[in-house]
Amino acid sequence: MTDDLDRERARPLLSLAVANLRRDYPVHWLRVIESPDDLVPHRVLHPVFGGSFDWHSCVHQTWLTVRLLRHFPGLDGADQAERALDELITGESARTEAGFFADGTPWERPYGWAWLLLLDAELRTWDARWAEPLRPLADVLRGRWLEWLTKARLPIRAGVHTNSAFAIGLVLDAARAVGDTELADACTDAALRFYAADRDYGGFEPDAADFLSPALTEADLLRRVLPDFPAWFDAFLPDLDAPRWSTLRTPIEVDDPADPYGSHLAGLALSRAWAWRNIAAALPDHRYTDLAATAAREHREVGLRYVLGYGYAAEHWLGTFAAYLDIGAL
Repeated sequence: MTDDLDRERARPLLSLAVANLRRDYPVHWLRVIESPDDLVPHRVLHPVFGGSFDWHSCVHQTWLTVRLLRHFPGLDGADQAERALDELITGESARTEAGFFADGTPWERPYGWAWLLLLDAELRTWDARWAEPLRPLADVLRGRWLEWLTKARLPIRAGVHTNSAFAIGLVLDAARAVGDTELADACTDAALRFYAADRDYGGFEPDAADFLSPALTEADLLRRVLPDFPAWFDAFLPDLDAPRWSTLRTPIEVDDPADPYGSHLAGLALSRAWAWRNIAAALPDHRYTDLAATAAREHREVGLRYVLGYGYAAEHWLGTFAAYLDIGAL
């Protein structure tokens, strides 16, 4: 296995991503129903992102499709992937999606919104063929993001979709890539407001449903915005090498990766791997540099075992995390 995603491993990820984009059922659609008029098929209200089990997964499987096309020109299956993007990302469909979010709903905030803004930045820095049709939706969610984030007083420190730090990190990267200083400043301000004063982390990780580490995801965000990240990290996890933090340093055993929560723990290994890798890079010549680098390698090795071959509960989303780990974004 190479240290980075290669074409051989990218090919099945692209094929699976395209299949996910086109797959309407099963669907998980948790939202408030205001009237019988709302009881319509998921794909009616979400003609762009109606596949891949749930809206946020469809958004980031679309990002995965685009990212693989961009990173591996001429990859086997590229023609089918481009046809799917042409059919799904149209101006009319994006306006329908935008209308759903324009009325003030917090649905899919912050995780789905963050992946959408990252997808928008990926397209805007690569191919206007799909960037321009998507803009009605991207513009609405950019505005909604700013409205929410500038007013939020407290973060959500969960290890699942509602985690504030992970979403802010994605949007910050997207904003910087496209030169959106207003959006980047809002993300930086929130990161500092929420987390800069954190000391002596004392959480218990992981929960059975976690696919993010609250501690490591927070650190991965702060290394993006703090000029003296090593000092902050020393105060945040001063005893990282102590026995009680073996739960952060050591990959968690995945008993059943085909189970929805089991697949979350497989994803946790992948997200911890990129967090540890980024932390190690942000701690040059530090007492925890080697510890972080070792943890990154061990988590990556475990996480990549579960990306393919464990059914739809895992395969509708884990490929995104595998690609994000190995080839990053933008």
